[in-house]
Amino acid sequence: MSPLRTGASLEESVSAFKGAESVFAAKQETDFSRLRGLRGNAWTEEQAMKRIVFGISGASGMPLAKAVLQAFCTLPDLEIHGIVSEHAEAVLLAECGETAAFFSDVLHTLYNPADMTAGPASGSWLHDGMIVCPCSMSTLGTIVSGGGQSLLHRAADVTLKEKRPLLLVVRETPLSRIHLRNMLLAEECGATIMPFMPAFYAGENSLEAMMRQFAGRLLDQLKLSHTFASRWKENL
Repeated sequence: MSPLRTGASLEESVSAFKGAESVFAAKQETDFSRLRGLRGNAWTEEQAMKRIVFGISGASGMPLAKAVLQAFCTLPDLEIHGIVSEHAEAVLLAECGETAAFFSDVLHTLYNPADMTAGPASGSWLHDGMIVCPCSMSTLGTIVSGGGQSLLHRAADVTLKEKRPLLLVVRETPLSRIHLRNMLLAEECGATIMPFMPAFYAGENSLEAMMRQFAGRLLDQLKLSHTFASRWKENL
């Protein structure tokens, strides 16, 4: 019965309204349950896949970047989006005999470092953290100044402003006062300064094993699960 039927009594109209309200509420709950289920499935799938940005500047240390990327590639639920500077390509060739094609093989996406319209340039493009490995002192200085002109610098700036993890694997020795001040400033802005420091207690005898251990420590900082690193008083 329609609650607006002409000639209906007040009691009939009230009863009809209550009946219609009950039907609507039941349908609404069914629709909401269906949507919650769909959203739950999507959220679970989204949470299962992690996405990180991996920046490579032109400092010496390409064997480390290569070893870390190769370790990361063994994780099935990790997307690695790379930004490689032009200088990094030259250093990669000099230190590893590899061309830029290596990065294309191990990265989910490789961006043009001059493309300021790429996803990592925007805070609305979500990711779980960024690593710069190796991070040259020039890149460090540019990041803390906020005046970068490349996608690598912009992505790091965005990572800081969005309060996501930014790990800087700085590469230089000895360190000048300028370098030390810039590292302190980067840390105060929210970055983690994480130079390659082998964990000798792990009992690793090869450089390759030490670099893989370090790859695990980087993932620890991003709160991503792995089995790369031996842990003190756990599996030593």
